[in-house]
Parts: sequence; structure tokens; C-alpha cells
Amino acid sequence: MSDSRARLEELLAKLKARRYRLTPQRIAIIRILTASALHPGADQVYETVKADFPTTSLATVYKTVTMLKEMGEILELGFGNDGNRYDGKKPYPHPHLVCVKCKKIIDPEVVALGDLSRQVAQMTGFHITGHRLDFYGICPQCQEKESEPSISRTEG
Repeated sequence: MSDSRARLEELLAKLKARRYRLTPQRIAIIRILTASALHPGADQVYETVKADFPTTSLATVYKTVTMLKEMGEILELGFGNDGNRYDGKKPYPHPHLVCVKCKKIIDPEVVALGDLSRQVAQMTGFHITGHRLDFYGICPQCQEKESEPSISRTEG
């Protein structure tokens, strides 16, 4: 069983245990959030779900996202004017790489992050309850686009 399928089934079981209604639209929203490595925004989720369920409203997406956030089953990443994006695959604090050009978000595997949290706690006396670590830059695909020679137009 794939990780995203297992994550979906785990989440649906938790919702059933809490007696939440599992409508086809809600299941579709959760499927998108648990399967996507792209950290979609609510609008992206809405557009995808609407293709199969045209009567679904954006409010349904937001209600589902809010419910999942309250359960601690989704990670919300706020980016100011660029809006919020959601991670249903890894609903716990972890680092992200964010492309400042195309807005792609990926999850790098960083082994020493636990060590960093412990070190910060030891140095400051804080009891760390969560963290957010984002790295901003330009992804390889956007770098490649930038390095492509531009086609100049000559008027004749």
C-alpha cells in the first residue's frame, strides 16, 4: 500500500471514530491533501475537486481544511499575500524549500533537524512545541529557464 493511500485510510478512520460525515466531496478533498506533495492551496484543491463534484463549494474546502487543522492532521503554511498552502502528507513541523519564482514547495529530508530543536531548547530554556523552517530560493527548473537565451526580435 502506498504511503498516501495509507495516510488517507488512517485519516478516514480517525474521522469515522469522531463521527464526522464522510461525504464524497470531503473524501475527495482529503484524498488530494494526503496525496499531494505540492502543498496545494484551498483554491487549487477546490478546482481539482470541482472537476468531479461540480456542486462543491469553496466553503466546503475551507471547512474541511479547518476541521483537519483542528485535529492536527494537516499543516498550514502561511505565506502572507501569497496565501496559505497545506500539507496533509506530513502534518508535523518539517523544513520546506520554497521557490520564489514559481512558488513550488518541496520537503527536503533533513536528518539533523531534531538535533537543532534540542540545541535551541538547551540554549534558550524554551520548551519547543513546534517550529517552522523554510528555505527560499530558485528551483532548478526556474534556474534553467533563467539561463535560456532569450529570443530577441529585430524589426526590419
